[in-house]
Amino acid sequence: MSTAVFLFALAIIGFFYASVGHGGASGYLAAMALSGQSQEVMRPSALVMNLFVSAVSFAQFARGGHFRWNVFWPFALTSVPCAYIGAGIHIDPVLYKRMLAVCLLFAVARLLGIFGSERNMRAASLPFALFIGAVLGLVSGIIGIGGGILLSPVILLLGWADAKETAAVSALFIFVNSAAGVMRSALDGVSLDPEVVGWVAAALGGGIVGGHFGAQRLNEPRLRQLLGVVLLLAAVKLFWA
Repeated sequence: MSTAVFLFALAIIGFFYASVGHGGASGYLAAMALSGQSQEVMRPSALVMNLFVSAVSFAQFARGGHFRWNVFWPFALTSVPCAYIGAGIHIDPVLYKRMLAVCLLFAVARLLGIFGSERNMRAASLPFALFIGAVLGLVSGIIGIGGGILLSPVILLLGWADAKETAAVSALFIFVNSAAGVMRSALDGVSLDPEVVGWVAAALGGGIVGGHFGAQRLNEPRLRQLLGVVLLLAAVKLFWA
């Protein structure tokens, strides 16, 4: 894969993921794998790109009035320390990613309406949200993603927020978990490839446009369908990783 094609791919990934409140780590990991990057380069680089893209995506959705602090904080409270811990855990990635892909496929089916109509909005259960945050934070740290791609379907399927509110919450969730992962990598002595500056610029450019597009231009059904497509692509990537 040429440098120009690789940078274009990062921009496209940033666009689509930011449009649904995601940072794009799973997509960046796939692009880097296809470009021949090593595992040592991929994980911290994906988290850094996640930081920038999730930040601009969150800013766009929050500016549109879609962020709900009461939905966000219980997940973040337990996810951040668990993401930090998970970043230091090394397990066989193949089996775990394939199991995760199967879970995502069920979420995709639900988001696309295969399992019937959606639930009405209701208040989040605090103990359950704290538990989910801890689990997703640990998983995110182990895999090297921000976790929004896992949190989004949970919030939507349980009826705790609508699609745009979910996007805003997920974007900030990704940011704080990615920051925890980057901090752990730095303390473990992991260094970034100098080329990551250009990669961040490409992903960020796509993310700025995508965040605006998702927050201002897409209606609820279209955003939900786009999220389903993003999750489907992520599931395929995880299954074949």
